Amino acid sequence: MDHQKLYINGEWTESKSGEFIEVENPATREVMDKVPRANKQDVDYAVKAAKEAFETWQYTDLEERISLMKDLQKELEKRKDDMVDCIAKELGRSKGFALNPQVAPQIESFDSFIELTKEYEFERRFDGFMVKKEPFGVVAAITPWNYPLSQVTKKVIPALLTGNTVVLKPSQQTPLVAYILTDAIDKVGFPKGVFNLVTGTGTGSEVGDMLSNHKDVDMVSFTGSVDAGRKVDTAAIDGIKKVTLELGGKSPAIILKGGDIDLAIKKTLNTVYNNTGQTCSAYTRLLVPEDQKEEIEKRVIEMTKEYKFGDPKTGDKVIGPVVSKKQFDKVVSYIEKGVAEGATPIHGGIPKDYNKGYYVGPVVFTDVKNDMEIAQNETFGPVLSIITYKDKEEALKIANDIDYGLAGAVFGPEEEALEFAKKIKARNILVNDGKGGHKAPFGGYKNSGLGREDGVEGIEEFLQTKTIYI
Repeated sequence: MDHQKLYINGEWTESKSGEFIEVENPATREVMDKVPRANKQDVDYAVKAAKEAFETWQYTDLEERISLMKDLQKELEKRKDDMVDCIAKELGRSKGFALNPQVAPQIESFDSFIELTKEYEFERRFDGFMVKKEPFGVVAAITPWNYPLSQVTKKVIPALLTGNTVVLKPSQQTPLVAYILTDAIDKVGFPKGVFNLVTGTGTGSEVGDMLSNHKDVDMVSFTGSVDAGRKVDTAAIDGIKKVTLELGGKSPAIILKGGDIDLAIKKTLNTVYNNTGQTCSAYTRLLVPEDQKEEIEKRVIEMTKEYKFGDPKTGDKVIGPVVSKKQFDKVVSYIEKGVAEGATPIHGGIPKDYNKGYYVGPVVFTDVKNDMEIAQNETFGPVLSIITYKDKEEALKIANDIDYGLAGAVFGPEEEALEFAKKIKARNILVNDGKGGHKAPFGGYKNSGLGREDGVEGIEEFLQTKTIYI
């Protein structure tokens, strides 16, 4: 496996560009490797290989595709430690956080996708007609850096199981774990051209745009920022392509009267801190009753101190840096905006420098108004905003007064919390100690995206409907 090559048509091949992108360890700022900066010739070759492979792959027996996917799961299980080591370095995570949630759950997710695909009705007969579900063709999968294996598997597994072929463009910041996946795909014997890997810059230039605009790409599955998602959608619509977008969020966690405060804070802080805030579904707006403000603030500060930030090599549960200087600068700018807007920092402050790594500690703001930038815009760092409300009606208004609609959480008496959750304009809501899973669909309302990943809905995204009149 050579990180300085692309994988196209079943072979590791030199990029036609002769140019490379450096991959940096954000915890040390050391350059750890480099990958090709693919050009149009490379993209055309990968798409051509995928298009030709689709002509036969779409007609393979489902059991054959499932068998290959099971073999791939076994091969990735053997390489689990390698993937953990890789993500720990390229994303700046401790090995504990690289294992879970970055690697182990993604290997387990194969089971759900295989089971759901086995049970899926690809053909249904009615009185006088048949409805048949078919693959689209060539799928361009464009993935982000914050969950570099998870966001790949959520696209590649269902796309291949349903008979599509794939051209994967992983993030230029965390591309190396995708090479391990690619090498495993090569080893288990997927047919040539069914899966292809091209590396390079993302949307807005070069490879991302080339794939979104390519006349022979039939579907684009993208995860990333709202601005980048708009560019993908605009580019793809010119070719009348199917598009799925999993974009950003600014999700609320609401503590109702009678709710378990410690449970609410723990669940909230886990999402805001554990990936250094680089999680699209993080509950970064904590809505609390105004007469419990001081009590909850005190517990937030106390519980924040339980999270250890610093060099990820110093412990399995130590939270590492943000991924890059660009991300460091973005988070710092939002902390500065929060102070300028009149919010009160009750824990943490503005990071001083990034000489030894892109480290940002946890920051908690209170006295936040929902129209402030730190309440409306996705910070993508370990920054929490506490917002008070007078009654449930105001809490609901605040929760929904946002351009995003990805996730949320409600903590309170069970039935009351459930009824409140039903009224939140977002597509993934946690109630108290609820648990997620790969069989449940994930996606967003409003600016948080189009389409679904995981669950039956995540399989159906890669299928189109044909009607045959009998």
